[in-house]
Amino acid sequence: MTTISKESNFLTLINVFTVDPANQQKLVELLTMATENSIRKIKGFISSSLHRSIDGTKVTMYAQWKSMEDYQNMRNNTTASPYLEEALKIARFEPGMYEVVETFLPAD
Repeated sequence: MTTISKESNFLTLINVFTVDPANQQKLVELLTMATENSIRKIKGFISSSLHRSIDGTKVTMYAQWKSMEDYQNMRNNTTASPYLEEALKIARFEPGMYEVVETFLPAD
């Protein structure tokens, strides 16, 4: 379950892929297969959420890992590589690592 909280101390990745609108659905399918078939089975994976832009030019994945070490183990895992290599043939990748600073809820 995705937990967005500054107390969690998880490694947060917000990865933005820029893609031709004609390839957006293919990219969504590749990232879904990578996550379902490989990434979610790797130690330290907490959650991910996949988003697509309304204009068709972007796909963004919000992912959480228990630690940087767990994330690096995933990056070195050969079962995830083929999906990601295929994704990079049709999209430009802008990775980002973050920590949660604050969360906000509606005012009462």
